[in-house]
Amino acid sequence: MASIKLTLAIALMMVAAYAAAAGAQDAIRVDGSTGTAPLIEALGKSFTAKSKTAVAIGKGLGTKARFEALAGGKIDIAMASHGLNVAEVTGMGMTVHRIAQTPVVFGLHQSVPVAALTDAQICAIYEKPGRNWKEFGGPDLAVAPFARPDSEVDAQVVRDGIACLKALKLPDSVKLQARAGDMANALADTPGAIGVTSATVVEQSGGKIKAVALNGVAASEASVLGGQYRMTRDAFLVTGKAPSAAVKAFIDFVKSPEGAQIIRANGAIATK
Repeated sequence: MASIKLTLAIALMMVAAYAAAAGAQDAIRVDGSTGTAPLIEALGKSFTAKSKTAVAIGKGLGTKARFEALAGGKIDIAMASHGLNVAEVTGMGMTVHRIAQTPVVFGLHQSVPVAALTDAQICAIYEKPGRNWKEFGGPDLAVAPFARPDSEVDAQVVRDGIACLKALKLPDSVKLQARAGDMANALADTPGAIGVTSATVVEQSGGKIKAVALNGVAASEASVLGGQYRMTRDAFLVTGKAPSAAVKAFIDFVKSPEGAQIIRANGAIATK
């Protein structure tokens, strides 16, 4: 009797271990660009609901680290963005999937009812902090400017897109937000805030953050495709030399009409 119970216990342990291993294999591990992460999180949630395969998003990896992790099997998909050297990555035997264009915008806290700013006004805000939103058609409220480090994609895009920002040295009073998520939290939680973020973050904020039009042009799919709004960042997913069936299924989902609808609903433009 005791031996039967022992055999049964061992069998149950083996089943549990097998199930755990299968579950681990079913999870798709994704890491890389934090600016791309909000869009991939939205796609991952829908894919998981449909396929029951989890998509686990990491906390962010630098350019070198993300591809080392992918090559070493520590992650299944690397997220990348603006400035990706596609030829170099494909030369390593990896496959690059360009999935979206995302407008880079100046986001405002919901307390600031300002619909549009000019390039000159943006530069004035960042050149001399301590201003009041009354100067820009808003309420009697201090402007709280936030920025991303110059090494980050969003900062590079706006410096390239707004001439007077290109060589501007930010005062120490402008608070830098190291990660895209940090910026999203700062904009959502700080009355009077302004900072560089993505249209995806704005869409996902539930009204806590709104995008300001620049020089009368709002960041929309039509204005991006028409060339009127030029500050955008690409979103890439990079897969390794031998992607699993689950990874292939996720990439196919992202590129499908359903994936394109989710990308559009999250403020980006799906690419073919």
